[in-house]
Amino acid sequence: MNDVARLEKEAMHMLKLTSRTFYIPIKLLKSPLRKTVASAYLCMRAIDEIEDHEQLESETKQHLLRSASELLKYPFNKAAYVELIKPYESELPEVTRRLSDWLDFCPSDIVEKVMESSSIMARGMADWVEKDWDIKTKEDLDDYTYYVAGLVGVMLSDIWRWYDNTDTDPELAIGYGRGLQAVNVLRNQEEDAERGVKFFPDNWTREDMYQYAEENLAKADEYMKSIKTKNITLFCKIPLALAHRTLKAMQDGKEKMTRQEVEATVDEILND
Repeated sequence: MNDVARLEKEAMHMLKLTSRTFYIPIKLLKSPLRKTVASAYLCMRAIDEIEDHEQLESETKQHLLRSASELLKYPFNKAAYVELIKPYESELPEVTRRLSDWLDFCPSDIVEKVMESSSIMARGMADWVEKDWDIKTKEDLDDYTYYVAGLVGVMLSDIWRWYDNTDTDPELAIGYGRGLQAVNVLRNQEEDAERGVKFFPDNWTREDMYQYAEENLAKADEYMKSIKTKNITLFCKIPLALAHRTLKAMQDGKEKMTRQEVEATVDEILND
């Protein structure tokens, strides 16, 4: 097995380990989309794992995220990244340690766009770590969800445009990412509270967050209408359908969808 094939195999394995939501739809993409979206997801996951790390001090997270943001400005400085994470190697997960590999895996004529979105995400996450995720208003929530999820929509739209000139509305692309994130916020509310993090604006109830999620998922539904490429549509449909149905399950008093419900949803879309 040559190095490229080995790296592709390792990237898909890492994807399976780190994402229940995106592994299946990414695996269904045709090449070169599969490689590009897998690379993009793993780069952003590498950054996200720093923000979410439960042992690292706030100042360390800020240092790592802001430094990574600078290094992700084209071209990527591999040696500098190795030096940056060296003191924290034993604490950082493999997906973060191997950021250079995920960039190597990305097609060369789109990698700069992937790096740009990842760099913006890292900088925005550092700012929210510094603020201790103190979300007081809807504007704060919009800002936070833009950096952690809306940028995923922006980056995917850049990839679709590169692939076959599929053109999408940036605001609707951001809504796609925000909608998925809002569902995650609702699903993880108790777990976040246990670690002292609150993503609900002051005085917001779950009903307010349900409405926020629904408004953004409606934008995601509109986003889908501008995509005509069947393979891209299939990719986008799966996480969106799971988000809609998870939201409905929670509104009906369930904690989340069952594994059987998830599998049935995916099968339904694949056989549509």
